[in-house]
Amino acid sequence: MKKILCLVLIGVLSSVAVRAEVPMDEKQALIDLYYSTNGASWKASWDLETPCNTWYGVKVVNDKIIEIDLFHNNLSGTLPMSIGKLVHLKKLNLAFNAISGKLPTGLGLLKELRVLKLEMNRFKGPLPNTIGMMAKLEELSIFNNFISGSIPETIGGLKNLKVLNLSSNNLKGTIPKSLGDLTKLESLGLFENGLDGNIPNEMGNLSKLKELVLANNQLGGEIPKEFGQLASLEIFQIQNNNFNSFKNLGMMETKGMLVFDYDKEDAQFDFKDINFSKTRMADTKFEDVED
Repeated sequence: MKKILCLVLIGVLSSVAVRAEVPMDEKQALIDLYYSTNGASWKASWDLETPCNTWYGVKVVNDKIIEIDLFHNNLSGTLPMSIGKLVHLKKLNLAFNAISGKLPTGLGLLKELRVLKLEMNRFKGPLPNTIGMMAKLEELSIFNNFISGSIPETIGGLKNLKVLNLSSNNLKGTIPKSLGDLTKLESLGLFENGLDGNIPNEMGNLSKLKELVLANNQLGGEIPKEFGQLASLEIFQIQNNNFNSFKNLGMMETKGMLVFDYDKEDAQFDFKDINFSKTRMADTKFEDVED
């Protein structure tokens, strides 16, 4: 009798397991993404008649969509607002495609997201204020797009952020003071925008920062003396701006620097600990490039 009951129980559990699937609203969000970005033209497309855990670049764990990686997959069109329904998503990589339009405010609903990679697309318009709601985000990369407007103060809500790259866009205005709240930040790239005004002193709080690239903007004033607190820096590039004073550069620890670039023709300092032959122009990294 016990054996029969066990067999029945196993059968019931197996039946439940077979029926278990991704919630319909999450699956619909994927379908919306497919149609909104011309899925039929992707390099690796989806068969919408099959279970979504078999779709290219989609990772499902415990019936939850936790990852979408469609890097370099010929996506075009726009991102749907329903992207915010993917509430269990931890990684979204849509880099190196041709997606255009504005970033949907629904991105802010992705509270579990750790990695958001949208670089090398054609996004335009402002960064949504909701971007600061993704409190678990560790990497945010949107370089080489057409993002305009200012960097929202709400970006200071990304307290777990380690990598922020907004280089090569059309951003204007000042660097928000709230960037100084991102105390886990290790890499900050704002290269080649139209940012102006003074660098906020609060950026001296970024003690874990290894890479700071602010070159090719319209930043002015003097270098904050608080930059002397950035003891972990290995790459520092501020050339091609409108600074009127470089005196506080002398307060920076340069012994561990690999790259140290500023407008040397305008100011000369005796940095005995740095080999300027290693310095280079600011560039934008392409970590995802396939061999």
